[in-house]
Amino acid sequence: MTTRVDEALLRSLTPSVLGVLVRRGADFATAEDAVQDALVEALRVWPGDPPRDPKGWLITVAWRRFLDATRADAARRRREDLTDAEPAPLPAHSVDDTLQLYLLCAHPSLTPSSAVALTLRAVGGLTTRQIAQAYLVPEATMAQRISRAKRTVSGVSFDQPGDVATVLRVLYLVFNEGYSGDVDLAAEAIRLTRQLAATIDHPEVAGLLALMLLHHARRAARTAPDGSLVPLAQQDRGRWDTESIAEGVEILQAALARDRLGEFQAQAAIAALHADAPTAEETDWVQIVEWYDELVRLTDSPVVRLNRAVAVGEADGARAGLAALAGLDVSLPRYAAVSAYLHEGLGDLAEAARLYAKAAQGAPNLPERDHLMRQAARLNAHRDR
Repeated sequence: MTTRVDEALLRSLTPSVLGVLVRRGADFATAEDAVQDALVEALRVWPGDPPRDPKGWLITVAWRRFLDATRADAARRRREDLTDAEPAPLPAHSVDDTLQLYLLCAHPSLTPSSAVALTLRAVGGLTTRQIAQAYLVPEATMAQRISRAKRTVSGVSFDQPGDVATVLRVLYLVFNEGYSGDVDLAAEAIRLTRQLAATIDHPEVAGLLALMLLHHARRAARTAPDGSLVPLAQQDRGRWDTESIAEGVEILQAALARDRLGEFQAQAAIAALHADAPTAEETDWVQIVEWYDELVRLTDSPVVRLNRAVAVGEADGARAGLAALAGLDVSLPRYAAVSAYLHEGLGDLAEAARLYAKAAQGAPNLPERDHLMRQAARLNAHRDR
């Protein structure tokens, strides 16, 4: 009788197995390849012969793969002292290297796209094929990207201090990709952020996890049966995941209580206010504007100021929203869409329709473009009555 391999367990063990190999002296690039080989072997062997100690099994197989690769590479004969004898297995309570792996994979020398790909493979345990499918690029292209990233960080000390903020930004990039292929990147980002939160006690890690949970809770209501986008104000709130909302709010409250506010906590607070409103009309826009003010103070981001203008328009009227929009670069992503929404609120339907059509031309994806075109068509039809 065969059993089904728990792929989630395999992926959760990936960083600790990789960390053991690196601690033993393996170079990161070769160790990461060896761990991937061990994961593939586990998928082949475990259904018929499940191990009693999955982590120990993976460490043993990955280490042997590393030794084989090292012995076969004449350029690495300086490592022969490593290959003479296999070290004894490390005790179960050995150092958790998960955080160091996150920091290494989000190294500042890497481009954001390379850091994302390396994190998903080395920490997330995804295959190159899965990552390529998720990002809609050829597998060969993704393999080259990952190889370059591994070469870039190969000389970085495993114990070198890193920037947790960079790690969080990489995970947020993963989350924002959503889902495609056979990998749900939003769910994967939540899993990895949970893993990070269990490794490091940091209020911004908790803030990011809360933000992800609160946004992900609305996922089922974001699209209509025909695949079209459903704006937040029009979503069926009965389809929101109340368990995820409750968990996100609880995590956020604990983080805010530590009085070390960061941008992800502030973003999560805004998401929590949306989630807390029984209807769109009951949204506490005044408090949302206050949180956007905190975000502006923390980041001074033009994108944050753009989103703040929407909130000001809801709290104080469309004219105030347009005033808040003044001074921002018109080339900002979604600037035209925000301006269109506020002009519609003023009753200037002709200008709003023009701006919706302009925004559609620069939309980042097909569903958003179609939504903006429908908005323009709706207003034009209303004017023609």
